Amino acid sequence: MPYVPHTEDDIARILKTLGIASVEGLFSVFPEELRIKQGLNLPLGLSEQEVKGLLKGISSRNRGVADNISFLGAGAYNHYIPSIVDSLISRSEFYTSYTPYQPEVSQGTLQAIFEYQSLVAGLTGMDASNASLYDGASATAEAVLMAGRITGKKGVLISAAINPLYRKTVDTYLKGSPDRVSDVMYCTEAGVTLPEAVEKKMDGDTACVVVQQPNFFGAIEDIAAISEAAHKKKALLIVVTAEAISMGLIKPPGELGCDIAVGENQSFGNALNFGGPYLGFMATKTGFLRQMPGRLVGETVDKNGKRAFCLTLATREQHIRRERATSNICTNHGLSALAALIHMLALGKNGLKDLAMLNASKAQFLKTSLLGIKGLSRAFSAPFFNEFVVKTPCEPEWLLKKMLKHKILGGLALKRFYPELKNHILVCATEMNSRQDIEGFKEALGGILD
Repeated sequence: MPYVPHTEDDIARILKTLGIASVEGLFSVFPEELRIKQGLNLPLGLSEQEVKGLLKGISSRNRGVADNISFLGAGAYNHYIPSIVDSLISRSEFYTSYTPYQPEVSQGTLQAIFEYQSLVAGLTGMDASNASLYDGASATAEAVLMAGRITGKKGVLISAAINPLYRKTVDTYLKGSPDRVSDVMYCTEAGVTLPEAVEKKMDGDTACVVVQQPNFFGAIEDIAAISEAAHKKKALLIVVTAEAISMGLIKPPGELGCDIAVGENQSFGNALNFGGPYLGFMATKTGFLRQMPGRLVGETVDKNGKRAFCLTLATREQHIRRERATSNICTNHGLSALAALIHMLALGKNGLKDLAMLNASKAQFLKTSLLGIKGLSRAFSAPFFNEFVVKTPCEPEWLLKKMLKHKILGGLALKRFYPELKNHILVCATEMNSRQDIEGFKEALGGILD
């Protein structure tokens, strides 16, 4: 049966209300030369079997990501996902991302979220974590709004070495208010944010300082010094972590004076998926819990004294008066969070440290290999985790296209985000890059530059 949204009587009433004689009159605003005078030249409809065959033929022309060796990072990281992750999250009882509103029948899902929160809090060195956010970018923006509520101030100081897409999301959340956000430029030699520059840029209306660790260039920031500079002016420090594996090796933000730790947990259990869905996280100090967006699952006991779980805080407008809501975050990304939880538990503390060390050593080997190519140099001197910036003697876009012919995704050209880095490429190595991959990268790149 065809779907007909409006009856003839419905249409007549709509036209009368609009003061238009016919449906054709609705389109009078469009120039005549742009309006179609005859039927579209479309093929006849196909059966389900025919459509399936057609789409299968189209998809067969695609080249999968697995066909390329990737050295891309920049906020989306290619990590191995243990088989146990897909095995467990594929169980039918986990096939939902929705928040359980009836704890008496949702104990398993609530416990999974509670355990995820506990691991994130431990990983970041903070007191408590919420039940996840959309992605690292929106988590950063939510943290900025949260800092404003806590301090009563409006100014936002953001390191220029933060992921540019995260910065754009912050701008969107703040409705593009140019008077609210200002940048702290990175050191052109080291590639990090200078604490003295942070202190110089701050004023009495600065609500928060936002810095990424490791930053967008892969460099390790001096978080403790930046924290000291921020707290001198009674501002909060927000630390963003886009590569969560790094926290297995780098001291967690909570131990360095961070007030709100946010970032992206895609590295745990979640595939690249062409950019999403990803998994934002947020953790903070106990005193700031009431201003934290999203949901917080808590542990309690039932009437029989047995361990139980419940939705402790739910601060969006559906639960309380709109004007008092801290956020419109409306999902806990339960399935993505569960995947991250299983991956973290499978690794364990020592496994995470080993994985982080493996990433760092792969990146060091990649750096040594690439810097052996004539014409290539490293852009910044600061220590890095698993990605770094190289300067090339030619246009990066041309170079990366040439690399694709060797089935190698050679990194990200930075000119798009940083015009001053017009000859620079951000490259990354993870445990997925073998010694053979890295040597092949060096050989292909060297051959192009010769």
